[in-house]
Amino acid sequence: MTNPGKRRFNEEQLLANPHDGGLAPSKLPHAVQRAGIVVFIFAVGAASVFALTEHWRRATFTLGASLLFLSLLRLSCDSKVLGVLSVRSRRFDATYTAILGGLMTFLAISVDALGS
Repeated sequence: MTNPGKRRFNEEQLLANPHDGGLAPSKLPHAVQRAGIVVFIFAVGAASVFALTEHWRRATFTLGASLLFLSLLRLSCDSKVLGVLSVRSRRFDATYTAILGGLMTFLAISVDALGS
């Protein structure tokens, strides 16, 4: 039994980012967009390896650089391709990750190495 006043949504409409409703699709092919996500995941993995081996400056720099790369991905890729990496509007996500990545990269570069 259905409710006559209620609209039915399909799964794609429910999973779509409501903040990106009026944006034009990306000009990049899906393969290039997915390759960018793979590069981002490998960079975060490398930062994790650096952190686990107690190279915190390298880990911070790599994670900051990967967040800067994520901001470029967010500006150039579709929300459907990015999935959980697209949380808010395209502008907010790109600005937030660029500021956070820039601060982390600056921190890693500006702190002197111990014992030098």
